[in-house]
Amino acid sequence: MSDLLDIADRVIAQARPGEQLEAFVSRGGDTEVRVYQGEVEHFVAAQAEGIGIRVISEGRTGFAYAGTLDETAMAEVLAEARDNVKFGTVDEWAGLAEPDGVQVTDQELWNDELAQFPTDRKIELAKELERLTLAVDSRVRIDDSNYADGSGEAAVATTTGIRQWGRENGCYVSISTLADDGDETQTGFGFSVGRSPAMFDLERAAREAADRATRLLGATKPPSKRTTVVLDPFVTAQLLGIISSTLNGEAVVKGRSLFKDRLGDEVAPPYVSLIDDPTNPLAYTATDVDGEGLAARRNPLIDHGVLRQFTHNSYSARRAGTVSTGNAVRGGFAGTPGVGALALSLVPGDRSQAELIADIDDGLLVQSVTGIHSGVNPISGDFSTGAAGLLISNGQLGAPVREFTIASTLQRMLLDITEVGGDIDWLPMRAAGVSLVIRDVTMSGA
Repeated sequence: MSDLLDIADRVIAQARPGEQLEAFVSRGGDTEVRVYQGEVEHFVAAQAEGIGIRVISEGRTGFAYAGTLDETAMAEVLAEARDNVKFGTVDEWAGLAEPDGVQVTDQELWNDELAQFPTDRKIELAKELERLTLAVDSRVRIDDSNYADGSGEAAVATTTGIRQWGRENGCYVSISTLADDGDETQTGFGFSVGRSPAMFDLERAAREAADRATRLLGATKPPSKRTTVVLDPFVTAQLLGIISSTLNGEAVVKGRSLFKDRLGDEVAPPYVSLIDDPTNPLAYTATDVDGEGLAARRNPLIDHGVLRQFTHNSYSARRAGTVSTGNAVRGGFAGTPGVGALALSLVPGDRSQAELIADIDDGLLVQSVTGIHSGVNPISGDFSTGAAGLLISNGQLGAPVREFTIASTLQRMLLDITEVGGDIDWLPMRAAGVSLVIRDVTMSGA
């Protein structure tokens, strides 16, 4: 165990009668390396620690935090949180999480090799990725090549009986590319993630970064039509992030979700299952407990096409008259828990992207999208975003296209999924990617 849990225990031991008290204590660090033309352009290694304290009394909540674990400062944080209770609004659902009997899934979230990995080798990984990418295609230039890692440990204890501690670390490399052909320039990217650098596939990241940039050279604006699209795994991950916001219990109880009152409805074909599973060790954001100290768990949100549940923390669950799904999220000691998916993915199918494309006579491979968050209305479901990609003709990739939009609604897109690919890609984000085939999408171009 850690001294952080001892600190949290000492704080909640000071609770007064009629007072709920939570102490969240964390310590962590991260490294960021950016390389350009073989030289280190940016290097940051940062460490941080601190405590956040919530006090709930008579329906009012007070919160305060400090970026230090000095005893005097922590005493001041507790006093400030208590003082802030006076300014809180009475909320009938205010309260801390309580143990729910769900056992923590044992996972290997900490890697000693990464914890001891030398700084010079981190820099060399970024340089090597740059060299490999340049060797793929002479038209490719490098915008930047990056190595990043993060580590952290946290403890949370409450007067309601929560007492948890854990630690985890992870790392990834990424590269941004430019491809030139005459006066035209296109962009691309590639990355690889892992619990340790030994898990990186630098050659694959290099190939993808070069391919994404070069395959769009010569792109033109396509004609407008309704068509079948194949979403690249990275685009699917972005789409899942949008969908997860509509399945967020906090949004649902506030009436800000298009899926409000639709539990039990068929919202997708039976071969579509959307799972939030932070207990899957392959997920970059895998974790053992949520932001309130409840055990992380596998939650089928859409199960064989049927909407089964929303994500909840303890607060949104009380408002909705249900129980927490272990989906409290918090950015660290400086904030209180919100609600969100922790490690989202579609259950993959069996076929590769090339096999999916081979069955399409007339369609579009969507390689990238722009403005996806601003182009979606989570209440109405209206979806419209800028895109770039490659036309599909008779089962083959064809001409590159750009400067067009794809549009539908989230409801329609889910129902119009015709196949989920088997090429699941674990990304440095809260959603995994997979190729996704969706029919009857509007492409607005020339």
